[in-house]
Amino acid sequence: MRYWLMKSEPDDVSFDDVLAAPRQTVSWYGVRNYQARNFMRDAMSAGDGVLFYHSSCAVPGVAGIAEVASGPYPDATQFDPASKYHDPKATQETPRWISVDVRAVEQGRYLPLSEMRAIAALEDMVLLQKGSRLSVSPVTEGEWNAVVALVRGKEA
Repeated sequence: MRYWLMKSEPDDVSFDDVLAAPRQTVSWYGVRNYQARNFMRDAMSAGDGVLFYHSSCAVPGVAGIAEVASGPYPDATQFDPASKYHDPKATQETPRWISVDVRAVEQGRYLPLSEMRAIAALEDMVLLQKGSRLSVSPVTEGEWNAVVALVRGKEA
């Protein structure tokens, strides 16, 4: 089992939206970074843990705990000319971008980025590294355990 941090802008898809979705599951679409895509395509598996992170908002942070709910499949938005994620170079025969389904597991308390920066167990976390902007990044088991404990209202 692997662990991931996946960023979503809450104005687009929030953790509350996932909780309200059928089967509490959404398609993770719109990833347009090759490294993040490769994580989704080559390293993610159904059942992997996900820290669902709200970004580009007033208070960025971990909004909930989720899991990868499917294997990778072509991101449909790449083929839709009306989508802001449309990629004219992508074809059905040679898709460029990948989606996976993500299922909500637990909401817990919101864990702001500012609080995460103060936790010693998270000092090496990819999210907290200077210049890190990946929308999908790996999380170590130690980082996962620390964040999950904090989301559950316990000491890290």
